[in-house]
Amino acid sequence: MSILEPREELASIAASLRAYLEWQVDCGSSGIPRRPREARAAAVAVQPTTPGVVTSAPEPTIAEKDDPPAPPLASPSSNVRSPAPPSDVPDSFTPGTLPPIMLAESTMPAPAVRAKPAAPPPVQTAVAPPRPLPVLLSEVSSCTKCGLHETRTNTVFSRGNPEAKLCFVGEAPGADEDAQGLPFVGRAGQLLDKMIKAMGLDPEKDVYVCNIIKCRPPNNRRPEPDEVAMCIPYLHEQIAQVDPKVIVALGNTSVGTLLGTTVGITRVRGTWKLYRGKIPVMPTYHPSYLLRPSPQQSEAKRQAWEDLQAVMKELGLSKPAR
Repeated sequence: MSILEPREELASIAASLRAYLEWQVDCGSSGIPRRPREARAAAVAVQPTTPGVVTSAPEPTIAEKDDPPAPPLASPSSNVRSPAPPSDVPDSFTPGTLPPIMLAESTMPAPAVRAKPAAPPPVQTAVAPPRPLPVLLSEVSSCTKCGLHETRTNTVFSRGNPEAKLCFVGEAPGADEDAQGLPFVGRAGQLLDKMIKAMGLDPEKDVYVCNIIKCRPPNNRRPEPDEVAMCIPYLHEQIAQVDPKVIVALGNTSVGTLLGTTVGITRVRGTWKLYRGKIPVMPTYHPSYLLRPSPQQSEAKRQAWEDLQAVMKELGLSKPAR
């Protein structure tokens, strides 16, 4: 075996390195990583030695001493074409020309795509059906949920036809209603009956009349929020059982409770709203307000009649002859 001269050996190594670098450039590489210092030290430690020849670790170069980042590879020759943009596997490669590691990666099967789990079915929330009106009436008559039961004479549930298409909802019973146990039987009730008859309807056969709360507040004061909160479930069940085509909300308390609004009656009246998203509601003045002497009384009565005419149109009722 011939031993190369140092200069010839160096030229052979340089030629091999040049060929390797040109191959890397053709592959799209722009640089090669330098082994960590620990790896270089391990390589030196396991370097085979020739018997009888004492070897020593090579003197580190300036680059190894300073350990700067490895610069990108430049083209070894001006005749070599510009490198293509880096990519994992160049388009011009064939499996036969790929290095072993790249060839193994290119032939690996694609990972299986895990199907997304199906969305769970929507939870069906059971809603208790409204109780029959006689059951509600019996419970209301013995209700003690709020303090109003201590001062009442009678509870006031409803009057009229529970099969009616039109429902009037007022605020609370007054003194006359508390005494008789029926809603709208005092002066305000008499005016309401006249308004209903003006629509061409019978107050007992064609409408259903009830209130937000079922007991009279002392001195006819406005119901407190906690009193309304205790009593309103009864009204919701009443309306669900009657299932009217239209509701007329009389006054601020009725409008605010049914619609969940704080807008005053003078601003919301005459505008169609929805109760629980399905039943049309016409807000208008309470009959007791229309009986109160004021400069606005005549105008308020005219507006209330306009509101009732809109209700008639919604129900398909013709205007009665005067």
